Formats: sequence, structure tokens, C-alpha cells
Amino acid sequence: MTEHTSLPVDADSREALAANGLDLLILDPTDEAAARHWLQADARGFHDPARSDDLLGVLAREISIDRVTAVHDRSGADPDSPVATVRSWQMALTVPGGASLPAWAISSVTVAPTHRRRGIARALLPAELRYARALGLPMAMLTVSEATIYGRFGFGPAAYQSSYRVDTARARWTGPTPPGRVHFVTAASLFDDGPGIFERSRKPGEVDRREVWWSHALGLVPQDPDSEKRSLRCVRFDDDNGTAQGFAVYSIVLGDEGYPARLILADLVAATDEAYSALWRFVIDMDLVTEVSALLRSTSEPVAWQVLDRRAVRKTLERDHLWLRILDVPAVLTARSYSAPGIFALTVTDDLAFAAGEYLLTVDASGGGVAHLLSGAAPDDAVRVCLSVADLGSLYLGAGKAVDLARSARLIEQTADAAARLDAAFHGSHTPRLSTWF
Repeated sequence: MTEHTSLPVDADSREALAANGLDLLILDPTDEAAARHWLQADARGFHDPARSDDLLGVLAREISIDRVTAVHDRSGADPDSPVATVRSWQMALTVPGGASLPAWAISSVTVAPTHRRRGIARALLPAELRYARALGLPMAMLTVSEATIYGRFGFGPAAYQSSYRVDTARARWTGPTPPGRVHFVTAASLFDDGPGIFERSRKPGEVDRREVWWSHALGLVPQDPDSEKRSLRCVRFDDDNGTAQGFAVYSIVLGDEGYPARLILADLVAATDEAYSALWRFVIDMDLVTEVSALLRSTSEPVAWQVLDRRAVRKTLERDHLWLRILDVPAVLTARSYSAPGIFALTVTDDLAFAAGEYLLTVDASGGGVAHLLSGAAPDDAVRVCLSVADLGSLYLGAGKAVDLARSARLIEQTADAAARLDAAFHGSHTPRLSTWF
């Protein structure tokens, strides 16, 4: 049993739900029958097919290391099946400057359509934040399927993702041809080699890829029906010293009449610019393929500058992906690096009172920052702003812009050019990106 699974049920949330005839509990990691009911409820919440008995057995073992929350309506026709679910665990987030910040990852948030508007989300989400505080974690985070729910709990969109389509007939590679070589490798070998490459590639916005994630993403769980659908191919790029520096995972989908086909790029990870170029060139130059579809990519992909016709690389979707909820303002602001010096007095509002207060952030010429709760007046030369904890979360990785928030009347500038100076400090050299769901 881990520290986070042994925390008691949140008393405030349990009482609030009990007043509505609902029962809040934390699953016993050894109770496989309860886990199977929970997993089917989770699948139903995301409109996924019911899971097979074999897959349920695998997933029940996988979630046993997490904190798994269920809400039951014991008066219903199926009292053993939850009407709401949450799963959570501790996971590291990469922040500007390359540091890893421990955070509370929240996943599998579902409420059955039969139990909407009964205060379930209002009870579950603050409970998760209190769990994070009890564990001493400075931040919570989640990836969302709906963007209208989490702002009221202090979460703000902090990293975005895009989908791309590349017309390979028009693209024609004009980028570099790095020394080294691309090899076909097995999914099993990438299960061993991939994590190390990924760790070297991490940029702001990325989170840990757990072992169970690798197993499912590479199609190595035979009980998972998606494993049969993927027909994955894996390639690895080694530099001219023989060091593995990147990999790509893709599948080929034939058209109605066979060829030409479409290549679906499931993952492309590069620890170096050379690996990035070599792998994208490999994908774009694929024979018998006229279109590449790439999901969960950065909103700013260099590959658009590496082909003859930029219009051949078309962004088909851009949307919020990673949402952050700051709980300890000094800890998170001190953890990252900055791009411009300054002294910033931040008045942070928080309806849930976890992070409300006045804080002073001092950034030196080297980009190091130190933040603390203000006990007196801010220095006369401080840049002063007032903003919500959700909007501070949106600025934190550098994706959000203070000038946009100011023009939207969400951030209040209390000194001249405060938003622009805040943006200069919070700007990062890499566009924040999260390459997975959790």
C-alpha cells in the first residue's frame, strides 16, 4: 500500500455526498471484484465499450497502485457499480528550466448521466486537492475531455496540443539529413529503450510515462483490443556514434481501394534536433503513402519549416490539453526558471482558499527565481498584478500570455506594462507540450 492509497476518505466530501444519499469510498487495492465494477463504470463514463473479463483482470492489477475513488448509490438497481469515479496518483511534471515538479495527477473523472447535478463533482474535485495538500504536493493536474468543468476548481489550461495532416506529395523534404541511421525495431525492444530516450527529450509540460502506459501504447497487452487494431511499426534513430536518440511509432491505413495509404503517427520522440529531422524525413518520405496524420503534437512544430511547401503541413486541431491547479504558489514559482529578471508582486485570488494571498517573486539575471508570501509591503519597483489561481496556472509553463489575460479583464495590471513584463519573464524557449493523456 502506498502513502496516497492509505489516506483516509475525505470527511467533508463524504458528508456532502451522504446528504444526497450517496456513498463515497476508496477502493481496497486487494478487492478485485470492486475494481472490476469500477473499471466498467469508468468505461461507461467515457462511452467506451464494456471491457472483457481478461482485460478487466489486467486493468485491476494496474490500478491497484493508484488512489481509486468511487461514489455509489446504494438505492439504485445496481448498487455495486459506481455512479462516479476518480483515479489519482503522484507524477512528475517537467517545468521551464528542466526541473521535475511533483504533482497530483487526477484521471478517470466520470459522473453517470443518471446522477448529474447532484453535487458529485463539487465534492470529488476539492477532495482531490485536499489529498494533494495532505501529501505535501504543490500542484494538481489533469487532462480534460471537457473544458467547462475545471476552471471553477482553480485549474487553468497550461499546455495545448495540435493535430496535423501532411500532404506528402506536396511536402518534399528540404530539411537537414543528419548523420546516423533509422532502424526498424520491435515494440518489445522499444519498451526497454524508449523510456530512456523519452527522459532525455522531456520539455516543459511533459509528465512521467509509467510502465503501464508503455505497455498499452506499444500494443504489448494482448488482452487490450486496441493492440490488435494498431498494427504498429516502430523505428529508432541512432546518431553517428551509435547512440539511440529518438523513435517513432506509426501504423498504415489503406484506402478504400488499397493504395495510396495514410500513415498515422502515434508517437515521435526526439532527444536531439538531428533525431527529430531524421524521423520526420523517414515518415514524410514513406513510399505508397500520400498523407500523414499526427496527433498530440506541439502547437509549434519545426517540421513545417523543413518541407518545400509549408501549406502541405496543415494544423487540423488546436485545443487545451494539460490543466494545472496550483496549491503552493512559492514552491511552484521557485521550481522553474525564467527568461528575464524582475521583481513581481502577485495578488492571487482563489475561491477554494488553497493558494490565495500576496506573493513576491524575485528573478535574478541568470533566470533563477525565488518566491515567498508577502508579509509586508512590496518593494516600490515591483511589477504588480492581480489574477486568479487558475490564470496563474495558465501562465506557469509559458503557454498563456499575461497581455491576453489583461485585455480580457482577467488579469489586473497595477503598474504600467505589468503584463508585458510578466510575459517576458515567463516566456520559455520551448512551447509547452504534453504528448500523452492520463
